[in-house]
Amino acid sequence: MPFLGLIKMANLLEYVGNIHIFLGPYRGNPIALYLRRNGSTCQIGPKVYPWNDVVGEGETPNRAAADFEEKWKGRGLSPDLYTGPHWEGGIKPEKPAPPKPAAAPKSAAAPASPTAAPAVAIAPKESNKSDGESG
Repeated sequence: MPFLGLIKMANLLEYVGNIHIFLGPYRGNPIALYLRRNGSTCQIGPKVYPWNDVVGEGETPNRAAADFEEKWKGRGLSPDLYTGPHWEGGIKPEKPAPPKPAAAPKSAAAPASPTAAPAVAIAPKESNKSDGESG
C-alpha cells in the first residue's frame, strides 16, 4: 500500500478532573472531565450525556477550567446535588481579573504644593483688668 501523505493525528483527550453528582439519596458515579487542545484554544468538559453540553473554553487550561466552572454553576443544579469539580494535574481555575475602578478626579480644593505651611489663625489676646491697665 503506498503512502498517501501526511496523516494528521486526532487531538487526544487528557483527563483533568471530575464532578461527582448525587442522584437523590443515592450516591452517583463521578463524571470525568477531559481537556482538548485545538491550536490556540483549550476546551474542558465531560463526554457523558446529558452533561456533555457544558464546555469551558479558554486560551489556557486554567482559563478553560474557570469558564467551565462558571457555565456549570449557571446550569441551575443545586450545590448540594454535586461536589466538585475536582481538578487534577495542576489545573487551577484562573479567574479573570476584576475591572480596575476608574481613577477619581483630583479635586480643586487640594493645596497647590505639599510644602506650603498651613495658615494658623491666632486668637486676639484677651485684656485682663487685673493688670491695672486702663483701657
